Amino acid sequence: MSETAPRVLGGDFHVHSTFSDDARSSLAENVAAAAAAGLHTVRLVDHVRQSTEWVPDYLAAVAALEVPNGLTVLTGVEAKVLNTAGELDIPALPAGIDRILIADHQFPTPDGPIGPAAVVERISAGWSPDDALDSLVTALVAAMERYPGNQLAHCFSILPKVELSEADLSQDQLVAWARAAARTDTHVEVNEKWACPGPRALTALRAAGATVVASTDSHDAETVGRYARVRDLLAAAGVGQ
Repeated sequence: MSETAPRVLGGDFHVHSTFSDDARSSLAENVAAAAAAGLHTVRLVDHVRQSTEWVPDYLAAVAALEVPNGLTVLTGVEAKVLNTAGELDIPALPAGIDRILIADHQFPTPDGPIGPAAVVERISAGWSPDDALDSLVTALVAAMERYPGNQLAHCFSILPKVELSEADLSQDQLVAWARAAARTDTHVEVNEKWACPGPRALTALRAAGATVVASTDSHDAETVGRYARVRDLLAAAGVGQ
């Protein structure tokens, strides 16, 4: 399955199916929606944890799909970063997963992931925002190095949940993150649902030579390939669409 993507907005690299318990559409419905939207590529992605056992069934279901001419179907699983060592909450994977989606669903620390409320409490108790952001960037870079050749999902979406923003990231932090993405062949998605990463981060990725792809993070086939916020983010960063 080729991952050549001649048009950023011509692909949707993060689309969930009913293999995820919070999604509404089947794999076949997502493929049909991608074709109807005129996409050249769709990545079918679902959430996993270390205890997940259905990945072989998912791969068999993808292999059985009827794919319209002109559409490339890729596979993926989405797993959260656990700690600053870059470990992921992921099971042993069989052959056939094109890319793992590395996600900031919780806030990684040296001792494991913590929820947004706990981060806010720690910052209120004296954990400096810069140190918190260092923990996040360190974890993301470590995950990219530990699992090279994969994809960052909705990167920095955790920040508003902990009362921080991408504007709080230093230029050094963004450069280190972007260079790690380029060095490890990690694709970075611009996510419609969460409107991230923003123009500063995208500019850093472009300067580093990293690959940017578009995603809706769709949980319903009706939104597959439908971009508005992504289009604006790419334009603001001067990234070709």
